[in-house]
Amino acid sequence: MPTPVLRSVHVHPVKAMRSLAPTEAEVQPWGLAGDRRWAVVDAADKVVTQRRHPRMALATAEPLPGGGIILSAPGHPPVTVEVPHPSSTVTMEIFDNFVETVPASPTAAAWLSAYLEGDFRLVHMDAPEHRRPVDPEYALPGETVSFADGYPLLVATTSSLDALNSLIAQGDHAHEGPLPMNRFRPNLVIGGTSPWAEDGWTRLAVGEVTFRVARPCGRCVVTTTNQVTAERGKEPLRTLARHRKNDGRVIFGQNLVPEHTGTVRVGDEVKILD
Repeated sequence: MPTPVLRSVHVHPVKAMRSLAPTEAEVQPWGLAGDRRWAVVDAADKVVTQRRHPRMALATAEPLPGGGIILSAPGHPPVTVEVPHPSSTVTMEIFDNFVETVPASPTAAAWLSAYLEGDFRLVHMDAPEHRRPVDPEYALPGETVSFADGYPLLVATTSSLDALNSLIAQGDHAHEGPLPMNRFRPNLVIGGTSPWAEDGWTRLAVGEVTFRVARPCGRCVVTTTNQVTAERGKEPLRTLARHRKNDGRVIFGQNLVPEHTGTVRVGDEVKILD
């Protein structure tokens, strides 16, 4: 078996928008630097994702020095959004959690409302060190997370994707495969393991950073969304439901919590510690 290595790194500046693939990223206690520090909310200040608006997959947020972003999408001119001053906050709802956030400019709200055809605005997490705790059932005291679904990082392996695609090819929606890794929106993609090896991991080191495996990642309808066209199909949920269930959830990948900070780089050796 070859030595496992980090094949790619993925950062999502705005939750649910297109991912970026830098060659390296700083690992902070709440996730990769710049990952999901921004989110979109509706008129009720509830988080908006590809679950409700698959066209978010076509929008891009390019990071700027200092934490700002440039929003762009097909048919819409780009707009620059600076980090808002935390002089006032708004309470948003994200998966039954209520989090204090800082609203971005009215210009950003107008851009989002035009693109998503509704009443939407952009919010920023100003202080991830204390705004949103990780699920206490799977966290240590004081651990926090950005606007990710529940945990600081998500890891997936290329061999498990290959195995899943083989199963899809044998199913009744084989024409939808093979699926690319971006369907699963991971932060870290590891190559050089056996299929589903990550099921048995509890701790791993990626380069200079060690991580605790919190729990398998339950998957939702976002995985059925083509990240290039925003069209939806049936896979991989149909195949995962037949072959990959845990505690009533279909799963792919593992949620991670960093044990300390550092930098991960494409090509880093990966060591399975426990």
